[in-house]
Amino acid sequence: MPIKIPSELPAHRILESENIFVMADNVALHQDIRPLKLIILNLMPTKIITETQLLRCLSNTPLQIEVDLLQTASYRPRHTSFDHMESFYKTFDCAKHEKYDGMIITGAPVEQMPFEEVAYWSELCEIMDWSRTNVFSTFHICWGAQAALYHHYKINKYPLPEKKFGIFMHKVLSPRTPLFRGFDDIFPAPHSRHTEVRERDIASCPELEILSTSEEAGVYICASRNGRQIFVTGHSEYDSDTLAKEYFRDIEKGLDIKVPVGYFPENDPTKKPVVTWRSHAQLLFTNWLNYYVYQNTPYDLNIL
Repeated sequence: MPIKIPSELPAHRILESENIFVMADNVALHQDIRPLKLIILNLMPTKIITETQLLRCLSNTPLQIEVDLLQTASYRPRHTSFDHMESFYKTFDCAKHEKYDGMIITGAPVEQMPFEEVAYWSELCEIMDWSRTNVFSTFHICWGAQAALYHHYKINKYPLPEKKFGIFMHKVLSPRTPLFRGFDDIFPAPHSRHTEVRERDIASCPELEILSTSEEAGVYICASRNGRQIFVTGHSEYDSDTLAKEYFRDIEKGLDIKVPVGYFPENDPTKKPVVTWRSHAQLLFTNWLNYYVYQNTPYDLNIL
């Protein structure tokens, strides 16, 4: 089944070229089924790249999905054109009266700032509160996960001595949890962050469950016990070259950055990275959509 997005969205052309089943609005109107309604709050500076990464992960399922893109009104992006944002993104004022089956809140390059100093923090808190009543299940990524854990559960983030950067191995702690159906016991996933949440803080909160950890990268996935909030500290959605672009960008800036762990063959940045995490990423998003959204969300969203 397809993912339904505007035909003018740049991701539409990219995904079609990758032989991914996408459907334009005018075609979907003739189908007599209710698609899942998702909304993505995209806080990343590279909006179009992040849209495409997430839509790619959401698209390979038997479910028809209708996606809205959400931006903050209190902070306007500097790296994406005004026309793109006006054409494809809603502000919260336009979305807050809607109800959604699922929501994704992305990471953002502000993790070294105190939460309260982020320009759009107040608006983000309002959106996160709204998600608890107007969204059936919310999937939080990297800084988005840290922000939600702090806002909802008062769990702090801590600075790392150096950037956690690369592909790290993770273990499944709860193999019978639906989120991990089909997973290997050990699996790789990308991380790119300067801060962390700590296992002991999460374990002390009875409303949360730690589902996956890494000896090197720490807590990877935790969730509310009712499954309506998922927190992922890494970037499973990343493209094959995303870490390379971050690495060479920082090198050009003269920053003291190490080669991303387990990413370039033989740790040689002149060699093309080998993707090892794509199947994990696809399964993670597919399981979330199926078991935490589709199988449980009410057919009539008005009763959320």
